Amino acid sequence: MDSRKDVDRGWPFLAAAYAFVVVMCGTTLPTPLYSLYQREFGFSSFLVTVIFAVYAAGVIVALLLLGRMSDFIGRRPVLLAALALSGLSAVCFLLAGGLPELFTGRTLSGLSAGLATGTATVMVIELAPERRRRAATLLATGANLGGLGVGPLLAGVLAQYAPAPLKLVFVVDLALVAVAAAVVLALPETVRTRGRPPLRPQRLRVPKEMRATFAAAAMAGFAGFATLGLFTSVSPTFLSEVEGESNLAVAGAVVFSVFAASVAGQALGRRLGPGRSLPGGCAMLVAGMAVIAVSLAIASLALLVLGAVIAGTGQGLSFLAAVRVVTERSPADRRAEVTSALFVLMYLAISIPVIGVGALSLAVGLRSAGLIFTGCVALLAAAALLRLRGISAKAADR
Repeated sequence: MDSRKDVDRGWPFLAAAYAFVVVMCGTTLPTPLYSLYQREFGFSSFLVTVIFAVYAAGVIVALLLLGRMSDFIGRRPVLLAALALSGLSAVCFLLAGGLPELFTGRTLSGLSAGLATGTATVMVIELAPERRRRAATLLATGANLGGLGVGPLLAGVLAQYAPAPLKLVFVVDLALVAVAAAVVLALPETVRTRGRPPLRPQRLRVPKEMRATFAAAAMAGFAGFATLGLFTSVSPTFLSEVEGESNLAVAGAVVFSVFAASVAGQALGRRLGPGRSLPGGCAMLVAGMAVIAVSLAIASLALLVLGAVIAGTGQGLSFLAAVRVVTERSPADRRAEVTSALFVLMYLAISIPVIGVGALSLAVGLRSAGLIFTGCVALLAAAALLRLRGISAKAADR
């Protein structure tokens, strides 16, 4: 196969993006179904957050141990492994008879996402024709977050309007995974294999000279990813128990709106640049949390959607800017290490605060737990904004 000819045709990078979407879609399929699982297996909202958090643990393990594997054995084998893990996760949910299958499915899902995130992002860019490299970078980012958003929407619609709400969506997912695997098998390899990769955790240290910048970027990223974690774990429960909305398609659409807004925020951030989009994203996160808090206080679905869109846009702006700032200001020989540290913190943000919401809900109720969460995220985003202004002021004084 003439790899260069295939790349020049332009189709391979679109095919790699499709496979990326399928993997990420599989990680969020259970989101609108958690309320059904609660009724089926009789567990609490707190356990929902723990089940969700297991996914983040899988992602972090894969990033730390296997993040560089595709540089050694090739992009295709690693992306195929991610698809295989995604398919096994779907099988676990399809056959779920209790908590063990749910935990196993979420762990496998996290491992699949951790393998795919770096590999598929790079593969989409490497397979793009030279004239379309910039568009491919945006496509890779959009495939990541777009897949995360499509998952709840697809699951919500099928669960609400089709038979077998806890089964059909995973059958569909397995079909999508099979098509994606066939597509990846047809793609050209973009790296020369280098033998067996070292299986040791990556270091996660930040150079002293950029710790202030890293801290501000990490705070903003942490606040944004905590918001995504909330919407992809317990937002359907908020909708049914606080807002009085039990339609699963609506629940999926609300989660989709957060990710769609994030993609839009990232597209806007590419035009604004990090200097404006990082503080702007923090300000929008504060505003979004305020609107979400009001929606929980007065049980308004319309305000919840508005807050989701505002917060999602802020997350997209701050996320893209944080990654750009960290990568641009890191020493070249430590860029991967510092960027990995940022992503590990962001995936911790998806899980730890959400578990806190679940634990709080047992003590003070779901509405109060949600209000406390929005207040904490708003404070963190505001602190990041103040820190960014302090860094800018110091830079101006030099």
